[in-house]
Amino acid sequence: MKQISFEQLDITGGFWKQKQDLIKNVTMKAVYDRFKETGRFDGFKCDWQEGMPNKPHIFWDSDVAKWIEAAAYILEKGHNDFLRNICEETIDLFIKNQDENGYFNQYFNIIDCDKRFKVRDWHELYCLGHFIEAAIAYAKATNEDRFLKAVCRYVDYVKKVFIEEKSAAFLTPGHEEIELALVKLYDYTGDKKYLDMSRYFVETRGTPENPLHGWEQKYNQSHLPAREQFTAEGHSVRAVYFYSAMADLALRLGDEGLRNACEKLFENITERRMYITGAIGSMPRGEQFSIDYDLPNLTAYAETCANLGLALFSRRMTLIEPDSRYADTVERVIYNGFLSGISLDGKAFFYENPLEIAPKLRLREGERYPITQRLEVFGCSCCPPNIVRFISSIGDFIYAAKGNTVYVNQYMESKAAFALENGSCEIEQQTGYPFDGKVTIKYKGDPATLAVRIPGWCTGYVAANPVVKGYEMYEVKDGDVIELEFDMPFVALEANPHIRDNAGRYAIMRGPIVFCMEGVDNGDCIKDIRLDLATACLTEDKSVLDGVPCVKVTGYKRDLSRFERKLYVPKGSSLIPFEATMIPYYAFANRGETDMLIWTMLK
Repeated sequence: MKQISFEQLDITGGFWKQKQDLIKNVTMKAVYDRFKETGRFDGFKCDWQEGMPNKPHIFWDSDVAKWIEAAAYILEKGHNDFLRNICEETIDLFIKNQDENGYFNQYFNIIDCDKRFKVRDWHELYCLGHFIEAAIAYAKATNEDRFLKAVCRYVDYVKKVFIEEKSAAFLTPGHEEIELALVKLYDYTGDKKYLDMSRYFVETRGTPENPLHGWEQKYNQSHLPAREQFTAEGHSVRAVYFYSAMADLALRLGDEGLRNACEKLFENITERRMYITGAIGSMPRGEQFSIDYDLPNLTAYAETCANLGLALFSRRMTLIEPDSRYADTVERVIYNGFLSGISLDGKAFFYENPLEIAPKLRLREGERYPITQRLEVFGCSCCPPNIVRFISSIGDFIYAAKGNTVYVNQYMESKAAFALENGSCEIEQQTGYPFDGKVTIKYKGDPATLAVRIPGWCTGYVAANPVVKGYEMYEVKDGDVIELEFDMPFVALEANPHIRDNAGRYAIMRGPIVFCMEGVDNGDCIKDIRLDLATACLTEDKSVLDGVPCVKVTGYKRDLSRFERKLYVPKGSSLIPFEATMIPYYAFANRGETDMLIWTMLK
């Protein structure tokens, strides 16, 4: 199976076109401005001295590299002097300040030079991985390869130090990323040495030659060899980047051991360790996966990078085997747990994505809760540039092809043109997804099979054609039009009883969207509200969140006057009705600090 990349299609309208335009017109400059003022871009000058502000950090290179990658994706679709000039200036500095071996890191070039490749968790290979991805994207967008050639010099040096000489103080990086980047480099150049390097780093992790001790073993996914890892452990971003590389290798090498491990890891995550929003990594300590079913709402870590990483892993699993559960997971992530990471105005971000907010609890001494408002930049600001590169290339998730079968994995208003095994095709999607379940697919080209995903949430859909692993199979020829309609009723979902926080409560979804309540709309004590779901109605009330559809539903509260000067009273039967409002989870925390809740009660 091959992925149809965003380069072969255009998002032409609708939900994701609005998001891509926001990234291009607002967010890229907003992130650049924050990175410029904090010293991340100037760090490439490698002229920092003691006493100067903005001391370079060990992972600042990765922040800039992801920004360049996003810029390249935007340049792929059109001219942009602002983005191009910044990229060129930064690439000039990268090449100028490489050492004779090709090594570059704005921190280690001038600070702790003697500690290069000495501290496993100091992110050198992680940063290089992001340079690789950025350089490939930039070469594709501009047809210029000087950045790529410079990065490949660095990669060759890493091969010498880590694989040939084994002169580094460690064998595999603390933070995975280079592994999947090397596969991309192999795909782009065709040079097998890069695939072999990725395989080396993946297969060496967790072996006796690569020992770690205590909790750090699981934290870095080094507790077992890759083919024996069946439960998601440790730092959640590192984990899903590692699993993505495992899936990449499984596909290209036909490695059944890696494939089996990836399947078990995916099942463990999605069946026992994933929030309803598609978020992962519930533990603040170490940004880690926890034990099965440990998914607290108030203290959820759910890092934005981890959530999008799960989408990247799931997309790769689709290429190994077309099964709609992988694309279903992508859909859950991109419309919920990932998208909540950016504000509606495109200028601020969440690192953590809680599933419940109770601001008063922040007054507890000694307790830790996620922040309640997005910030424009963080000390560890990996999420903002990850978001911009992800949305700018969101088209990567729409199609995959095998032979003359095209798999329609996601529904986005778009036009695509690409080759098939025996011909070529053009596909146009028209849709109001994710708030409207109608999808029109227009096909032009040689005869083919369109495998159309039936969303997992659409339980009432009646297929007119054979269904294979969640895909309805259409035989199409030039000029055919497929009209799909996925009913989007409001559905109350209950959690597995082992998830303690959600016992007796329900999450409201419509289509792929998870909804939540905020205190700004519904007053105090939102956890006490009971909803009559039969009255729910989707509306575009501009007084709530202009441009974002919301839900009006009859809600009921207890009479607070019964509790005046009393902590406890006998059970009463009267409830006060009112018009409750729910908004898409991705849109919470855009109107100041307020309570927020996903899991509610029903009347």
